[in-house]
Amino acid sequence: MPLDLMMLGALIGCILLGFPVSFSISGTAIAFAFLGWATGALDLSLLGALGQRVFGVMTNTVLIAIPLFVMMGVVLEKSRIAEELLETMGRLFGSLRGGLGISVILVGALLAASTGIVGATVIAMGMIALPTMLRSGYDPKLASGIVATSGTLGQIIPPSTLLIILSDVMSNAYQQAQFEQGKFSVETISVGQIFAGALLPGLLLVVIYIIYVLARAFLVPGDAPPLQGGVRPGRNEIIRATVPPIVLIIAVLGAILGGIATPTEAASVGAVGAILMGGVRQGLSAKVAIAAAAALIILAIAAGVAPVRLQRSDVTIVGWVQGAFYALLALGGIAAIVASLRRLNNAGMLKPAMTSTMTVTAMIFGTILTASIFSLVFIGLGGEERIEEILTAMPGGPTGALVFSMLMIFILGFFLDFVEIAVILLPLITPALILMGHDPYWLAILIAINLQTSFLTPPFGFSLFYLRGAAPPEITTGQIYAGVAPFILLQIVGILIVWLIPAIATWLPGVIF
Repeated sequence: MPLDLMMLGALIGCILLGFPVSFSISGTAIAFAFLGWATGALDLSLLGALGQRVFGVMTNTVLIAIPLFVMMGVVLEKSRIAEELLETMGRLFGSLRGGLGISVILVGALLAASTGIVGATVIAMGMIALPTMLRSGYDPKLASGIVATSGTLGQIIPPSTLLIILSDVMSNAYQQAQFEQGKFSVETISVGQIFAGALLPGLLLVVIYIIYVLARAFLVPGDAPPLQGGVRPGRNEIIRATVPPIVLIIAVLGAILGGIATPTEAASVGAVGAILMGGVRQGLSAKVAIAAAAALIILAIAAGVAPVRLQRSDVTIVGWVQGAFYALLALGGIAAIVASLRRLNNAGMLKPAMTSTMTVTAMIFGTILTASIFSLVFIGLGGEERIEEILTAMPGGPTGALVFSMLMIFILGFFLDFVEIAVILLPLITPALILMGHDPYWLAILIAINLQTSFLTPPFGFSLFYLRGAAPPEITTGQIYAGVAPFILLQIVGILIVWLIPAIATWLPGVIF
């Protein structure tokens, strides 16, 4: 068997044996690099490019957004904003047949657009919504499936770490495909374009889930009965629970899609907004938080429209006054942020939030860095050409190659995490698929929905593990697996709809960008 294919098999075997993913990726790569050198299949000097690859990852401005978005989601989860949203929406829709399920799906969509953290969403809904659904008489399998699936919306509804990583991978693949076509004035794919492309398909999945829950509640009323005796929340309670997350969503996504800020800048806005919202939850005056947010927004707009450079020798009195005004705005915003951080720290939330952020960020970047080693060795062993030959030889031409690639991603999703698939497999197959004529934006969204499904597919679906840890004891692992099975089929339906109607993924990026 060729060394490149043996290398892929060895990697999957190491991961299935339980070795840490990053060590499995780098260890396999190094072992096969020396094996290839010993057999004459690899020039070891190729590894000299490794330093440049690592430097490129560490200086990639797009990837800087990942820890900021993670921080935003973790702070919102730790400060119980997500919990209040779940409770309020549950009582708002609970009187309808299937209403609790609908509320969980809608809250999953809102949390997806404001946090993007699958684990936080699934655990929060597993601890709060799942017991309520069971007490109301919901079928345990249906309830488990709704909670596990709604949590995965954080990977397809922007902003999400999956979409950020995918945009970087697809941009590199698109540039590589253009170079191979002889184009040296190449186009790139931005995070904002991928976010715009994923928005409508993400909402499409929400609609598909809701239709399924309503249909099941109608056909089998005992599976999703209405909530009995619940107190409907008042207008002020609904506003208090829903407006802050929605404002944060509009601020972050609006800044990116509107071209006002880069994804990294928008991520920092989201992180600061989450800190201020968390501070308000811990007793900081809402007026102070709103004033601080307004001051920072005014500062950002004013500094962009009328910048001032005090280091210049020709600064006028107007310039000094302008600079002093900007400094006051900055100090006001910083003071409120520090006050929020102090309150979060006193409540014991800041340290866990920072630890979670660093843990998730280290895991993602560790995988990306070690994947650079793997892909470099794999390409050196001729793996890239072999993948291209396999795709080209597929019956059905470009469509057959895409079907094969989507099936391969779906099957690998049973065993591998989305980060591993995105940074190891996708750089190998996406350039060839783009060269075959597939639209890169449409292709990215199809892959994103497919990778989202990997959170639900046993035995290693992360959403299943999160729910298993948060679910009540009476919920069995078998019930969780049985509950997500219909939703995996719904994911496939979503992929087919986007496949047959590409405009769902390509229309919004075309309009905005």
